[in-house]
Amino acid sequence: MTVREDKAIPLSQLPAGRRAVIHSHEESDFQLTLMEMGCIPGEPVWVEMVAPMGDPLAIQIAGYYLSLRKKDAEKIWVTLTDS
Repeated sequence: MTVREDKAIPLSQLPAGRRAVIHSHEESDFQLTLMEMGCIPGEPVWVEMVAPMGDPLAIQIAGYYLSLRKKDAEKIWVTLTDS
């Protein structure tokens, strides 16, 4: 897995099936909760499914599935990987 450092995007914009690595979080009241759920910088993540209306997202991280609202996924910045 090669991390492409040139482009960080919000997790909410990661296409389903595409892999990435968490780069950082925006400051928010939900930031600590995200980190407690495994959304920490350096952790591999991918979008498994997107609900028909685009919200919520089902991601796979730290060996389990996590459902996130799109507005919360917008606060998580990821870097795309080549694999």
